[in-house]
Amino acid sequence: MSHTIQSYIHEDTSTFTHMLVDTGTGSCAIVDPVLDYDPKSGKTDTGFIDQILSDIESRGLDLKLVLETHAHADHLTSAAYIRDKTGASIVIGQKIKGIQTTFASIFNEGETFRADGSQFDILLADGAELMLGDTRIHSMATPGHTPACASYVINDTDVFIGDTLFMPDVGTARCDFPGGDAGTLYDSIRKLLSLGDDVVLHMCHDYPPEARTELRSAVTVGEQRRDNIHVSDEHSRDDFIKMRTQRDSGLAMPRLIFPSLQVNIRAGDFPEPENNGVSYLKVPLNQF
Repeated sequence: MSHTIQSYIHEDTSTFTHMLVDTGTGSCAIVDPVLDYDPKSGKTDTGFIDQILSDIESRGLDLKLVLETHAHADHLTSAAYIRDKTGASIVIGQKIKGIQTTFASIFNEGETFRADGSQFDILLADGAELMLGDTRIHSMATPGHTPACASYVINDTDVFIGDTLFMPDVGTARCDFPGGDAGTLYDSIRKLLSLGDDVVLHMCHDYPPEARTELRSAVTVGEQRRDNIHVSDEHSRDDFIKMRTQRDSGLAMPRLIFPSLQVNIRAGDFPEPENNGVSYLKVPLNQF
């Protein structure tokens, strides 16, 4: 069992999309893919993900899976586009159904929207496993940022952790979205930090402070335990809950939260076109 991981940065949203390759078979997966979106014009574009797909094609790899760690609130997924173009299966944690129910109500989606996870191809329970060629993908529920976050442990050496943790000098993700919870996030982080000091955690984002000029996409468990400014081994659960709750109370809404969630609960498809053939994204007024 051997694999490689290559990370790509989507600069507009500071999001890492990762490519996982099983070296024995050439099978590969894309993790947390981004769709370009201009909120001022409402235009979408596939330039970023097309670069990755071009790399896959040029290397003669076989794209099998798209792994989503959660329904993101800071970027639109390009998972549906990838599936339409390549036939790859879209994978997400099975608790996505609860997220769909929550946001279907917020956006008044109506009876045509099904909050049953059927927009995705594979719904993984906590502890479930998939094979990518000879590479084992183990699903680990890591709720807190959202109730449905999942991390993917690869051959016991690497983990795609979504928005559970950031780099040690940045800390942790917010957990003030519907169903998010600081205590639950702390517990999920401690699960990740129990995996072994040499295990490599692959980020979904990096927001470097001024003292650091280079982006980083990965860090070891050991470095997080030693240096994370929010959840190192020196931080208690109570201290974390107090810090995270206070910090979240002063954060602005993510810039792309409304378009992102309407697309992402659909696995990357747009809302059904109206009678003029155009799809629309809603903004719920005075609800947040």
